[in-house]
Amino acid sequence: MSLKHDLKLLVKPYYIFNILLSISYIALKRISGVCNYLFSTTNCEFEGRETEILFFLIIVIAMRTRKAGSVSMISYLSSSFIYTKVANLILWFSADFLMGMVYGIIFILGALLFPEPTYSGPDKVTYFRGVQGLDEELQRDKKITWIVTFYAVWNPACVNFAPVFAKLSSEYDLDNLKFGKVDIGRYPDAGKKYQVNDSSMSRQLPTVILFQEGKEVIRRPMGDSKGKLIKFSFTEENVIHVFGLKDLYIRCKSQIKSKKHTE
Repeated sequence: MSLKHDLKLLVKPYYIFNILLSISYIALKRISGVCNYLFSTTNCEFEGRETEILFFLIIVIAMRTRKAGSVSMISYLSSSFIYTKVANLILWFSADFLMGMVYGIIFILGALLFPEPTYSGPDKVTYFRGVQGLDEELQRDKKITWIVTFYAVWNPACVNFAPVFAKLSSEYDLDNLKFGKVDIGRYPDAGKKYQVNDSSMSRQLPTVILFQEGKEVIRRPMGDSKGKLIKFSFTEENVIHVFGLKDLYIRCKSQIKSKKHTE
């Protein structure tokens, strides 16, 4: 995603609301006058416990966003919101139980009123309902090359990758080059068969697999010789390069032309 695109997204209610919630405690604790009134104190400085919580928050966000493969401003924000809001909830409850309750209510109402924006652009993605639907399609016509994403709707990295995958599908889709997705949170049988862990601590989400002649050829992320998972950043450029999408598109297109000439 470009910086210009990210800045456009930032003005949407979801991001404005969550940014305000994420900085609410820090901002109000540091504004003289407001701090004195809300916290009934003359000292508008962070106490030891508050500082510890904030440092711990920074460490957690850095670790989780790195594991999620976040590579843009929007990706970092989306990955960090839940942690910053929970930290603010703890801080507000520590300061005053009533303010903690008010923050908690606003937290819940915000989630209902301002859902995270989803990709609404063009795509040519086939959504499979479980492992049976995917396997049947892979075996139905082995001349079709499939690029399939195994994902979970609750996973921030999967949410961030969704518009990238949708864009690639709209640009590279052919009669013999198709793009598909399987929600392994909803259909765990697919995750089990294709060895994609769908737990909350999983580092395999999303997983993209290239199938040719009904068989797996390439997947990312993948394990090394010791079975350790190798981190992969799901940017548009990386996916195009690793899966050889440009060459694959040219090859599949030439096969279509050859078929037409022989008919």
